[in-house]
Formats: sequence, C-alpha cells, structure tokens
Amino acid sequence: MSVEVVCAGVLVADTFVPPLPRLPAEGELMATGGFWHDSGGCAANTATSLVKLGVRAGVAGAVGQDAGGDFVARDLKHKGVDIAGLRHVSSPTSETVILPVSGQDRRYVHTFGANADFRVEDISREQVAGAEVLCLGGYLILPGFDPGALRELLAFARKQGVKTVLDVVVTQGGGGWEALAPVLPEVDYFTPNDHEAQLLSGKVEPRAQAERLLAAGCGMALITRGEKGVLAAHGDEVLELPAFALPVVDGSGAGDAFAAGLIAGLLRDWELRDCLRLASALGASACTKLGCTPGVFTWEEAETFLRDH
Repeated sequence: MSVEVVCAGVLVADTFVPPLPRLPAEGELMATGGFWHDSGGCAANTATSLVKLGVRAGVAGAVGQDAGGDFVARDLKHKGVDIAGLRHVSSPTSETVILPVSGQDRRYVHTFGANADFRVEDISREQVAGAEVLCLGGYLILPGFDPGALRELLAFARKQGVKTVLDVVVTQGGGGWEALAPVLPEVDYFTPNDHEAQLLSGKVEPRAQAERLLAAGCGMALITRGEKGVLAAHGDEVLELPAFALPVVDGSGAGDAFAAGLIAGLLRDWELRDCLRLASALGASACTKLGCTPGVFTWEEAETFLRDH
C-alpha cells in the first residue's frame, strides 16, 4: 500500500540522558536514570508522529551499514513507519547524545555520519507521486542536497498534486539563504521556528520574517515561536495562535510533531485555524516526555485534548 506522506531528510540514532540538575564537574561520575535510545532526526520524528495519528507515512533517508543503522530501521518498522525509502550507505549512522539540564536549554553532541551521503536523487519519484504530501525535514544540514535538484523534485511533486512541506535546520552561524531561496517558490508550507526565520531573513519581528519568506515565493510561512505560539502568513492574511500550556520535560521533537499535526489536518481538508490547533497540540505534547516522540498524542488523545482546550 502506498504511503500518504513521504518524510525525507535527516535520520539519527538518538540517545537521551534524563534531565540533569546540572552538568557534572570535571572527573565527576553523576548517577542518573536510564538512558532513552530512539530513532530520531526530522524525517523519523515526523513520520513516527504521523503514524501515531493514523496516517500512513514513510521515510526517505540514509543510515549506515552498522548497528546504528540496523537499530533505526528496526525501530521505525516496529513503530509502523514504511522504510522502503531507507538507504544503507558506507558512512556510519548519524548519532546524537541529548543532554537536558533543568532550567537550561538542551545540549547536543552530534556526529553527522550517513546524512552527508543522502541525495535528492535518492528520493523515489514513484513513491512521491503516489503520496499526498512530501515533507522534507532538516534541509540546510544535508550537504549532499543540490538546491536545483531539490527545486526540480518539489516542482515534480506539485505537478502530481502532492503538497510540499519544508522544514530547515539552521546552524548558529546562520547562512543558508542562498540554498533556501531557489527552492521556496516550489514550497507550499515552510515551517521554520522564529530563531531560524531570523537567521534566514535577517528580520527580528515574526511578521517581517514572514513577509520576507513570502516575497521569496513560498506559499505559506508558518513560524513556530515556542511558548509564544505560531504565526501563519499567506498572501495578505496573517493568523496568530497562542501555544497550549503543557508540562515541559524535554522540548526535543516539538517542531517535527508540529509539522505532523499540520499535515494530518491538511490530509483531512481542515481549515487553516483547525490545522494549526492540531499542530500546536502535537508540538506541545512532544515536550511532555523524554525523547522526541514518546509524548506525542495519538489521534484519540489529540481529539480529546482539543475538545477540552
């Protein structure tokens, strides 16, 4: 059976350390609870969240021919994610260790690995043509992605009636506009967070960020703002919604869960406001447990939450 959504992009073998009261001192052994090992990365997180919502989703990405790659493939398949688009390459599987510290932002230790070997050409056009949505996560940290080739793939998808969703990762040094600008005219929904949007657009205020992104050609700019909610801009229309307040254990994966909620609403032909409410609820739910997807609502949980809030 073909998938409804192809989630292409970054794939990672994640290791989460439980929230620490502080970082250990030099030479100190700090005891903590059990680590959490999970398949992760933008593509895996979005696909996993979509499956929890009852959507048929598959990944397209690269892992190594190693234990980490076997783990990612096995874990995603166990979660119900289609792995037909998974490539095993000679480079080692990408891995991240996530260190959350109480009252502070998370710290990451990362090896890029097989993601550097992933190419636009590795994404099956046949699978894309059979889907309803193509979602690319982690663009700008996929060094093998040629902007011209990506624009061509997105244009192909749209000609097939497939909606295109693009998410990015922007490093602290900023940059990336030169690689982003050529593909935006073929993007239906662009979903950066406000920090990424600032680095890309050079604008501080979210409305100004959205104006710059729309002027570059994307169909809709959806800027997530954490506890401040989300701003969506399309043409002359601007819609702002507040965030749902849920207890925060670990903010990892919130943006990917937001994208999954948005896509699930689009698949049901919902109005934009309802799509954003579902997306915001999914993003908030991701923060309630350690890891990117354990806390993400199922469809039944999301329905109950939205009815009560």
